[in-house]
Amino acid sequence: MEQGRISVPHEGAPTVCEPVCEERTAPRFTLLIRAAKVVTPAGEFICVIRDVSQSGVSLRGFHALPEGGPHWLELQTGERYAIEPVWSRGLEAGYRFAGAVDVATLIAEAGRYPKRRLRLNIGLEVELAFLGGRVRADVINLSQQGARIECDTLLALDQPLRLCSGLLPEVRARVRWRSKREYGLVFDDTFTLSQLATFAAGVQAPALLAQPACAAALRR
Repeated sequence: MEQGRISVPHEGAPTVCEPVCEERTAPRFTLLIRAAKVVTPAGEFICVIRDVSQSGVSLRGFHALPEGGPHWLELQTGERYAIEPVWSRGLEAGYRFAGAVDVATLIAEAGRYPKRRLRLNIGLEVELAFLGGRVRADVINLSQQGARIECDTLLALDQPLRLCSGLLPEVRARVRWRSKREYGLVFDDTFTLSQLATFAAGVQAPALLAQPACAAALRR
């Protein structure tokens, strides 16, 4: 599978949910540009942290960010912070923290677990195609480099296969590990962060891609 890069989509006309308050009482640390994800009842969505203070955080999505709460901001260490939406402008949104936050810890991305690539917990039915047949499988989570799946068919370690779905491009992969019905796949061709973000939104909440700027991001 040959994949082109998807640039971060440009903003369309601003759509403001609430007036933006520029009178900030807490100092803000700007231009962090840290990948994270927003967790909502609608699913998990990739974003970029733009700036943060003790009172709130500014995020930029690769598509419109979901509105229905509750919301949590999850870092690459697995640390979660409850957040509440305040304003929205195109692909950017501002949130206030629902509780006290140690900004230094957030910026340092210190947590109980080591920092790792973002994994999105997405339920998705797929087919695995390999020499000799095709079998059904379920995706449990998805990252830029691989996926965790459940499959009733016995797969061999290092077995090459293709992951097929109408919602994702066909992906060539190999079996990296197995544990009973669960398997870890590593992709031959990795996704860019923006590709993973738009694919995930298309699977979980396609309406978030309806904005013209978001639709442009799907073209490769």
